[in-house]
Amino acid sequence: MPSFKSWLKASRLRTLPLALSSILMGSFLAIREDNYQWIVIILAIVTTTLLQVLSNFSNDYGDSMRGTDNENRLGPVRTVQGGEISPKQMRMGMLFIVILTLFSGIWLIYESFADRWFEAFIFLAFGILAILASIKYTVGKKSYGYAGFGDAFVFVFFGLLAVAGTYYLNTLSFSWYILLPAATLGFFSTAVLNLNNMRDMENDRHSGKKTIVVRIGYKSARNYQLWLIFTGFLATFIYVMITFTSYWEFLFVTTFPLFAINLNDIFKVTDQRRLDPYLKKTALATLIFVIVFGIGLLI
Repeated sequence: MPSFKSWLKASRLRTLPLALSSILMGSFLAIREDNYQWIVIILAIVTTTLLQVLSNFSNDYGDSMRGTDNENRLGPVRTVQGGEISPKQMRMGMLFIVILTLFSGIWLIYESFADRWFEAFIFLAFGILAILASIKYTVGKKSYGYAGFGDAFVFVFFGLLAVAGTYYLNTLSFSWYILLPAATLGFFSTAVLNLNNMRDMENDRHSGKKTIVVRIGYKSARNYQLWLIFTGFLATFIYVMITFTSYWEFLFVTTFPLFAINLNDIFKVTDQRRLDPYLKKTALATLIFVIVFGIGLLI
């Protein structure tokens, strides 16, 4: 049987701050409106974290089955690739996470909507779609990650839907400008995926995985990374300008040096394997951005 350490490795803990960041962003926006429930926030964190783990398990399994995880890959050796977890065991692990996600998600919907059945069914449909999308990223012959649509998936599910969905689950209301900070999380989450794809570009190309990086090339991918970060900051800046009540709301700008330092270092990297630490650094910078933004909103 695989060890607990192997399952933790397959969960890729360094990616979890992104899932937490999206839910915290939506929660801070709801708390600002003084319209929130702690049980909803906690269950949203649990459900989204499980979705991230499911996506990581599926990616581990799918890339191994398609031969993309091989000796030429520059990232850490994954669990199925290295034999720590067999394909059958990983499928069982994925099924277990799906069951937990459904349980947590349904509980979340019940706590939020109670007898508002129409909205409950809409969010249940979103949840099932998110589960399927997490699995189909690399699993199956028509996995969209191999067609280059991974960036769009991350932007929508870990940005727009996660942030705006958390806000709605708490407030049962929606304003279009909530999509601006939601887009910020989408852009920052996509930036982490882009770094992953920059690191693995050559192996992905030879394996038939047509990521955005493979399509546009390494130099353009660095510029794309720059665009994702700057556009993310711009989206939140516009949101604050629209909803402005206090200069404290611009506190998030103080986190920009974290991203700028990372970008500067990324542009200096010549050996693609050295990009790996910046996935974690960008994910943590995103979490810090959200916490500081939340503090600025609530002061």
